[in-house]
Amino acid sequence: MDIDAFISVHRPQWDRLAELTRARRLDAAGIDELLSLYRMTATHLSTVRSTNPDPALTARLSLLVHRARLRITGARTPLWKHARTFFWEDLPATLYQARWAVALAGAILLGSALICGLYFGLDPVARGMVLPEAAQRSLAQREFVEYYFQGEASGFAANVWTNNAWITVQAVVLGVTGFWPVYMLLQNGLNLGLMAGVMGAYGGLGTFFVYILPHGLLELTCVVVGAGAGLRTFWAWVRPGALPRLWALSRAARSLVTVAIGLVPVLLIAGFIEAFVTPSGLHPALRIGIGVVAWVAFLALMLGRGRQVRRQGITGDLSEELVGDHVATAG
Repeated sequence: MDIDAFISVHRPQWDRLAELTRARRLDAAGIDELLSLYRMTATHLSTVRSTNPDPALTARLSLLVHRARLRITGARTPLWKHARTFFWEDLPATLYQARWAVALAGAILLGSALICGLYFGLDPVARGMVLPEAAQRSLAQREFVEYYFQGEASGFAANVWTNNAWITVQAVVLGVTGFWPVYMLLQNGLNLGLMAGVMGAYGGLGTFFVYILPHGLLELTCVVVGAGAGLRTFWAWVRPGALPRLWALSRAARSLVTVAIGLVPVLLIAGFIEAFVTPSGLHPALRIGIGVVAWVAFLALMLGRGRQVRRQGITGDLSEELVGDHVATAG
């Protein structure tokens, strides 16, 4: 099909349909014309997709058909319904789809933290090569706990949220490289392990867990989820499967955006816990319990709700009209 000739022949119809969708009021004749042009343009969109999937034309016709459908049905979805759909359907579906990549990212983080913690905790010579003995003692006896009492709690929460969101966004955005998420996970794992090793060597391992677990369970899970989503984008680039590489990468990138937006309020909760619960005077068991409840709730959203919506056919991706690209694959 000659795409230029196709556009030249049908452009007046598309321009007229766009004009009708923007009109404030339509009489009976205008409504009939709108319906007729809507059906015609939908047929044009199907033809373009199946014969010559030009991305620019497909996107234009998809948006035009979508707007015409809204004008015909008169549907206006409230903002709160969009938010509910995103957080209760799209986000869980996307998180569940990334579960194996997230599990790999979690293994990298926890494995590096465990190895590093045992190494530095059991070998004083290795600790001394990284931190002088005086710095180790200061960290274990004073600095580790004092960190959570810096300034006003609300300001500390904002700083924590900003820092964690920035780390997660880096993992998400640079995930296509395949290198940065792994580097970030190893770096965080090594720092966590070094801190645990030093605290353990000076008899402060219990203090370490009391001050890490309340917020760390949720916070580190967010980092792992962001890194896992980034690795999925890299894998879509390396092994696109039956889809063209660019389209597979585009689909993974859209899921990446969903994860990045969805983690923002979760990191806010983790920052709130770190600022107001971790350094509070509550019993250590209660502080850890609050962190566990928040962590389990997130896992329930990711795995429980995610599995449920995936069984319903929800993918978390944009609708076909808005995506615009359609690929038929065999087998």
